Amino acid sequence: MSDYPQMQPTPTQPAQSGLSDNAAGALAYVTIIPAIIFLVVEPYNKNSFVRFHSWQSIFMGIAAIACEIVLGVIPVVGWIILPFFALAFLILWLIVLLKALKGERFMVPVIGKFAAQQAGN
Repeated sequence: MSDYPQMQPTPTQPAQSGLSDNAAGALAYVTIIPAIIFLVVEPYNKNSFVRFHSWQSIFMGIAAIACEIVLGVIPVVGWIILPFFALAFLILWLIVLLKALKGERFMVPVIGKFAAQQAGN
């Protein structure tokens, strides 16, 4: 026999997510990739707050890309409007990110309605 006490195995507990709902909702706005991951991975895909912000992030990204393509194709006028659009989108992005950090569901006009439908709200 050994002089060392025998270690009893400890029961394993289910893995807990390390992110709060607010942090996960805000992280969904960083790029589209975390938003997609949150829609696939448990426990985030069961949380309506995180699902809403993930869908809104995806729809905002699609809308921004589509508008930038359209404005980039329009000669002169589109090129003049494009920097102002980019600035407006940056401000909107900061607003939704900060609202998610505060735990609020800020619905972007038009896009927010579709995100709420997809999230099941």
